[in-house]
Amino acid sequence: MGVSSELLTFPNSPMEMDLAKFLELYGGVYEHSPWVAQTAWELGLSEKQDTSAGLSELMILVIADADHRRLLDLINAHPDLAGKAAVNGELTAESTSEQAGAGISECTPEEFEQFQTFNNAYKRKFGFPFIMAVKGSNRHEILGSFVERLPNDPATEFQTAIDEINKIARFRLDAIASGE
Repeated sequence: MGVSSELLTFPNSPMEMDLAKFLELYGGVYEHSPWVAQTAWELGLSEKQDTSAGLSELMILVIADADHRRLLDLINAHPDLAGKAAVNGELTAESTSEQAGAGISECTPEEFEQFQTFNNAYKRKFGFPFIMAVKGSNRHEILGSFVERLPNDPATEFQTAIDEINKIARFRLDAIASGE
């Protein structure tokens, strides 16, 4: 599944914002990682970043320039799908909405157990949580993705996690631009 190709313009120009306002609006686009938005702002914003596509592109460049440790921290900032944080109501508003939209909150006890088993196996193998941009997916497709991705090598999964995180961020930027 790809990200939206629709050109969405933000209601307020990011390039006209001071850092505090920019972080207030965009600091949560990358889960618990406001450094991405701060670095993007520090690089300098132009009219191009007045669209979700343009700001996404800049933030992806920030991610591409980050070192391995910082990227691993970014990956580890994400919750398990149907994990303890979800059960305890500790997810960010964005993650709660995304997981609920994929029907994860409607798991049967057996599906919930499958999520726990897959989450644990994935973390044992790769050392970080399974990341998937779940918007537009359902719990059955997500469980299928675990099956498809568990055989992958660590380097492939590390890059897949970063790619999925960038998709999640783009969905979040599109939602901000759309006023969702």
